[in-house]
Amino acid sequence: MPLKLVAVIGARPQFIKAAVVSRQISKYNQSVSASDLISEFIIHTGQHYDANMSDIFFEQMGIPRPDKYLGIHQLTHGAMTGRMMEEIEKVLLAKKPDWLLVYGDTNSTLAGALAAVKLHIPVAHVEAGLRSFNREMPEEHNRVLTDHCADMLFCPTQTAVDNLKQEGLVEGVHWVGDTMFDAILQFAGIAARRSTILADLALQPKEYLLATVHRPYNTDVPENLRNILSAFVESGERVIFPVHPRTCNRMKGLDIPGLERSGVRLIEPVGYLDMLLLEKNARIILTDSGGIQKEAFFFAVPCLTLRPETEWVETVQAGWNRVVGADKALILEGIHSFTEPSEAPPQVFGSGQSAAQIVAKLVRHHGYL
Repeated sequence: MPLKLVAVIGARPQFIKAAVVSRQISKYNQSVSASDLISEFIIHTGQHYDANMSDIFFEQMGIPRPDKYLGIHQLTHGAMTGRMMEEIEKVLLAKKPDWLLVYGDTNSTLAGALAAVKLHIPVAHVEAGLRSFNREMPEEHNRVLTDHCADMLFCPTQTAVDNLKQEGLVEGVHWVGDTMFDAILQFAGIAARRSTILADLALQPKEYLLATVHRPYNTDVPENLRNILSAFVESGERVIFPVHPRTCNRMKGLDIPGLERSGVRLIEPVGYLDMLLLEKNARIILTDSGGIQKEAFFFAVPCLTLRPETEWVETVQAGWNRVVGADKALILEGIHSFTEPSEAPPQVFGSGQSAAQIVAKLVRHHGYL
């Protein structure tokens, strides 16, 4: 019988991860008989509702259009997660999938996992085992709870496997590598050919810094956001700053002396291909995003993490990432002193075949191979 999957996505990193898995499903389906096909039903929760944060990813990455769009956003964590569970449950009852596939650590991830386990539908978690060990992060609770709901846990690194073992999770745990590394290998060349972002912004490679800020640790604490923006201004560097909708709202009324006359350029969020090109050609990346920390590592671009910790400890251990939090002095010191390590980034995120391994393991578990 065909293998029936329901996938839940709702935020930028999930679109990227889902893209490579969906591509691999399509590739697999081209090589099997009708009775062995994989059907994938995609639910988009709407957690990222801005067109530049959502729609453009489907267009640029060739992700199949969602079969169900829930349009749930701009709610408190509890209300958002509850509404998502209710709507996802309706789909699961109607579709009766063999697996519920979730990605990462958002409210969409947790809502999907909880809805599935209560219906006794197996859960597969892509990017399992990550831990920041900061329980103030909503994402940390989402990760831990989802992992303990999951029947199959696809880990991006050996560290993630070790984290799960520490929590007593060893069954169904697989180190497959990182789907975002798959995406870099698939889309970086396309970005170089299609994106005009450097010319549009009159940028030269390695002559600018790239910044992103969106985590509640920074956006919901005015002093942290003020410290970060002040560091950008005082650095004297040209800083390209695509502003997340949440950050844009928090910046209103926040007085940052010299911001308008500085080299900090505030721009609208950009599409995936444009972002890849901006990342690849930056001198340093400053971010509180876990995904962008990894993309910096994949492109061998030094990264300053604007949080007090990181899930991606491998990037720090290799010398390509420094954790500076929202400390203005540490940010400025990093901007002025951080140079590329002498050693290239080690290949700790797999070989770029994580999506193929994920699909193969789901298929084997279903009894095809």
